[in-house]
Amino acid sequence: MELNGRVVVVTGGTRGVGAGIARRFTEAGAEVVVCARRPPQVPLPKTEFAPLDVRDADAVRHFFAGLPRLDVLVNNAGGAPYRRLTDADAERHARVVELNLLAPLTVSLAAYEHLRRTRGSIVMIGSVSGGRPSPGTAAYGAAKAGLESLARSMAVEWAPDVRVNTLVVGMVRTELSAVHYGDDDGVAAVARTVPLGRLAEPSDIGDAAVFLASDAAAYISGASLLVHGGGERPAFLDAATTDRDG
Repeated sequence: MELNGRVVVVTGGTRGVGAGIARRFTEAGAEVVVCARRPPQVPLPKTEFAPLDVRDADAVRHFFAGLPRLDVLVNNAGGAPYRRLTDADAERHARVVELNLLAPLTVSLAAYEHLRRTRGSIVMIGSVSGGRPSPGTAAYGAAKAGLESLARSMAVEWAPDVRVNTLVVGMVRTELSAVHYGDDDGVAAVARTVPLGRLAEPSDIGDAAVFLASDAAAYISGASLLVHGGGERPAFLDAATTDRDG
């Protein structure tokens, strides 16, 4: 899946999943621009960094207006702190929705004319949190559910010029894994809950993003591709007192 000469923008592309996506695109031959509020602590080879807060609509429009070309947009910027619904006022939860749903909409609209000219594509980075209860990150889960819906509508409205798809991502091992899952033992315990027996690596998400942006996916639009290692083992299977394996 070669992307030689194609220009790719990855928002939130300086670390974690975003950096893994950016690396895979450069390995496929693309010219990659990574956007974030701060530059990467560890330089990403063969990428260009552009400072950008995706929540600033004027800055987003100015950035895309200055690009000579764009073939692929990866809306990866996002995330949320652990925040129960009773622990904060509505405005703090609204900021999570702004980053994870409204910002990708703003970025996609600003990129549209470029992508229409190049018959390009958008890859939204969604989450399994958008399809199941997400206690402690409810606003994030709601935003990711909305992101999938937004992508499907974009895929219809912008066809046939622009393809739009979503990667529905499960748990990923990054430099922030300890924040979410604890020490090495905690990470290993969480990994054992995944049918494939491990957390995803950022490169796994990058491989899937490159596929959706490539000509191999030329007839795929409006799709949600699960990248979650098989999902989660249903809790009732471990609670039941019959029909156990072994």
